[in-house]
Formats: sequence, C-alpha cells, structure tokens
Amino acid sequence: MTASKITLGIETSCDETGVALFSAERGLIAHALHSQVDLHTVYGGVVPEIASRDHVRMLLPLIQQVMDEVGIEKPDAIAYTAGPGLVGALMVGGGMANGLGLAWDCPVVAVHHMEGHLLAPMLEENPPEFPFLALLVSGGHTMLIAVRELGDYQILGSTLDDAAGEAFDKTAKLLGLGYPGGPLLAALAEEGDEQAYPFPRPMLNKPNLDFSFSGLKTAVMLEVRKAEAAGEIDNRRADIAASFQRAAVDTLVGKAVKAAEAEGLDRIVVAGGVGANRLLRSEITTRFSGEVFYPRLEFCTDNGAMIAVAGALRLSEARSATEIRAQARWSLDTLDVPAAT
Repeated sequence: MTASKITLGIETSCDETGVALFSAERGLIAHALHSQVDLHTVYGGVVPEIASRDHVRMLLPLIQQVMDEVGIEKPDAIAYTAGPGLVGALMVGGGMANGLGLAWDCPVVAVHHMEGHLLAPMLEENPPEFPFLALLVSGGHTMLIAVRELGDYQILGSTLDDAAGEAFDKTAKLLGLGYPGGPLLAALAEEGDEQAYPFPRPMLNKPNLDFSFSGLKTAVMLEVRKAEAAGEIDNRRADIAASFQRAAVDTLVGKAVKAAEAEGLDRIVVAGGVGANRLLRSEITTRFSGEVFYPRLEFCTDNGAMIAVAGALRLSEARSATEIRAQARWSLDTLDVPAAT
C-alpha cells in the first residue's frame, strides 16, 4: 500500500449509504454516513427497491461532502462494496465507483463487505496484528474466522439458520418493539432479570463451532405467547429481553473463546452490528485471556470507512473502471492474499 495514496470507500450493500477517505499515512481522513432507518421502519424491515433508490439520491452528495471536507478534487483510487448484499443496492455503489473511476481516471477496487467488517478495527489507534480470530456478528452473518493474514481466511464456524443480529431483530418484533430491533432489545434488557427464563444456549456444548439461533427464537416465542395469554406481557417484556440477550451472548462468547483457544490465537476481533452490544463486549473481554479488539461503535454497523481501509490494503488488485461487480452471495474464504504493492 502506497502511503501517499488516498482511497475513497463506498458502501451501499443494504440500507446505509457510507463514504470515506482513507490513506495509509494519515489514516481515516473523512467519512459520512446516511441511514435509511426512517424509510424502512414503517415496513418493519429493509425494502430493497427503496434502499436502492435512496442510495442513488444520497451517494453523490455524500461523496462531494467528504471531498470538500478534505479539499481534494479526486482520490487516487476508489473502493466499493461488491458483495454480499442486496444486488440492486450493490449496483448503485458499483455503478457510481466505476463511473467516477472513468471520469477521474483512477483505478477501482471491488471489496468484500465482510472483509471490510473484520478490518474495521484497523481504523483504531491500537489496531490488531495478524493473526487473530474474528467473530463477525451482524444481521446477515454469524461467523468465526481464523485470520492468518490479509486474505488468508479460514471459516471455522457459521450459523446454520438465523444470524445473531436477525435473532435479535426477530425477538424484538415478538416483544412488540420497533425497527431496528436489536438496539431497542438491548436497551430494554438492561431493565430486566437475565435469569428469569432459562433459555437454551444453542449448540454451545457441541464439538463444532457452528451456531444455531432458531431454537432460541422459538423458546422466546413460546414464553411471549404464555405471557400474552396470561395478560402479563407488559410486566415480562424486560425479563424476556434480558434472558434472551444473556443466552445469545453466552453462546457467542463461549464459541469464540473455544475457537481462539483451539487455534492457538491470543487475539480476538469482534465486528459487525451486534459487535456494538455492551454485554457481548463486556463478557468476551472478561472471559478471554488474550486481547480483544473492536471498531468504535459508529463503525460496527455498515460504513464507508471499513470499505476504504479494505480497499487501501488491496490496491494491488485495483483495475481500470470496466465492469460493475455485484454479488448477492460471496464466500469470504474465496478471497486471496493480495500481491505486494
């Protein structure tokens, strides 16, 4: 990675429009983020067509905003999220990246969204060194990954059904909370008794490192129905939320610590939207004997900064703007170690 180069990062994989400017020499120079939460709240979830249209509306103004903030006319390279994600939303970011690449005569890098998440702690003052174990927990993914070096990723375990963030959101919906449900559930859990319900810790004692949250979600649903039938749901919501959160966190932390010890890794990176959960951060820091790294809270959810740093680290793969890459599904372990620049 050439120190003088400035990389523009573009993130449009779902319902956040994120842009950022990053250089190896100066670090994160500028970033901006637009959330579409208000647009999708009425529907109780992300509507792909609405997400794509709002990316079209917001992306160029946000790019202009960060460029004006730094006072540059163009970056040296552009990185954009190429997948996984909503294809229409990815096409918006990819189209903008390639169009600007042609206009500015600068190379373009297609970035894997989840690689961006696991590299997000590189934006902090004390970034993790390779190798480390990554626990990626979001609305779409729950994975344990042995990260030997950039691009050398071995997926040790993943979810067999719901992702952790999806389980949080679905549980919040069962409890009658708003959208997005995860943060609202975590806030409500602080008012409840986490020992009130003995919810299962799915697959925690299994020899493998995979996750499953559908059984936990079903157990919550049954308790919610019992409380509703008894007319006690208003009095039990906080206890159910707290007990669910404790079961989910115990599962995530137990598997992560087990994986790190089995792989002989003394560093864990926790990233993705659920990585902002306070109980998860507290428990894994307490129960793991090694070092634990997180991105700052604003970079746990989707953002342009993580795409910018991932793109900067993969500048050797930059190409002339010739085609838009957009993949709804893209396995992280198909990535390669980039060539030296």
